[in-house]
Amino acid sequence: MTPLARSHGSGHDAVPLALYVHLPWCLRKCPYCDFNSHRAPARLPEARYVEALLADLRVQAPRAAGRPVRSVFFGGGTPSLFSPRAIARVLGAARESVGLAAGAEITLEANPGAADAARFAGYLEAGVTRLSIGVQSFDDTMLLRIGRVHDAGDARAAISAAREAGFERLNLDLMYALPGQRVAEAATDLAEAVAHAPGHLSLYQLTLEPDTPFHRDPPELPDEESAHAMHEAGLEVLERAGYERYEISAYARPAERSAHNLNYWRFGDYLGVGAGAHGKLTDPSGRVVRTVRERHPTRYADGLLASAAPPRIEPVTQAELGFEFMLNAARLTEGFDLALFEARTGQGSDALEPMLARAETLGLVERAGNAVRPTARGLRFHNELVMLFLPEALARGDAAGAATGATTRVTAGVGAGGAEAPGAERAAAILRPHAP
Repeated sequence: MTPLARSHGSGHDAVPLALYVHLPWCLRKCPYCDFNSHRAPARLPEARYVEALLADLRVQAPRAAGRPVRSVFFGGGTPSLFSPRAIARVLGAARESVGLAAGAEITLEANPGAADAARFAGYLEAGVTRLSIGVQSFDDTMLLRIGRVHDAGDARAAISAAREAGFERLNLDLMYALPGQRVAEAATDLAEAVAHAPGHLSLYQLTLEPDTPFHRDPPELPDEESAHAMHEAGLEVLERAGYERYEISAYARPAERSAHNLNYWRFGDYLGVGAGAHGKLTDPSGRVVRTVRERHPTRYADGLLASAAPPRIEPVTQAELGFEFMLNAARLTEGFDLALFEARTGQGSDALEPMLARAETLGLVERAGNAVRPTARGLRFHNELVMLFLPEALARGDAAGAATGATTRVTAGVGAGGAEAPGAERAAAILRPHAP
């Protein structure tokens, strides 16, 4: 009997399933964004794209193998450019083709200026239970510097509109270490976000991603010491306001954690539909695969509407499983139990032992029996922690090679926003669907 079956009942059936829906258009693409997003045409091809999504759901439904979807996330792009009717059609198709669990969390991303109270009310009626609003900053100067299309007034109006529409569950996205930003300005931004009393806050450091305008022509960002000071001050503000940090960038009040993202971080399964969407699925034999869809919206729709084209399948090798599990689970402040590793990967936990021992020596994790938890240092230097579990290190059963680079970076004090770790391209693809 495999560890998967031994630890969690019938194995494949016990791996929870979520659904990610990618809606790829924005009013304008931000210069820091490396997500698969495209500037919206004058007339959004909503009807055709929705038909493609419905075809995508039908094609991929058999891979659910009877498991209901426990959460749905509409990400982008700017999903709030789509009408409530379009969202209702996708959710209806998901219920019909796969099935939604009772009380499923259904989140939709919205950008200020791209929706109003009437549209928000329509989303609520369509079945959306949670809104995630991309505020990023309440400072007009900062918003201009990062190329956002909205201003602070739009952000405040969007929050009010969501409340007026009846949404009880609300996430706000906020960024720090913005071009020219001072520690006091970041603190003022966060104080206003807290004053709006959302149940959930996502707080991200701005990073310069490859193949973006900001990467090609970098703005002047706060230095590492200032960025860290902003983060540490933010932690104190959020803790005093009753928010618990449960993941590197996620903070929630009681009962407000994101069920969808927790499924990612616990290495659950998810169907990925939409242009450029990635999925992760466990088949009945215990094999883990990733699915990848065509990135360009027109080619994506053409392929599905002409021939119901299946997604590209990429098997996750035994050597990659440990790395991918740690890339996700090591983001959680509560960490994980080794039984979860066995249940999600089908491997014995001894596969991780040399790397965990090295991580513990470096002060990146702490252990109590089968429980593994990243330390404050491990959360700050997440890239360096995950480097220890790169496939080549796991294949050797030896952390020495990867640990050399990690030790250098940790000692030098380069944080998660610093030098890219090896395997960053693979990691970016794996984490692409993640959203607050």
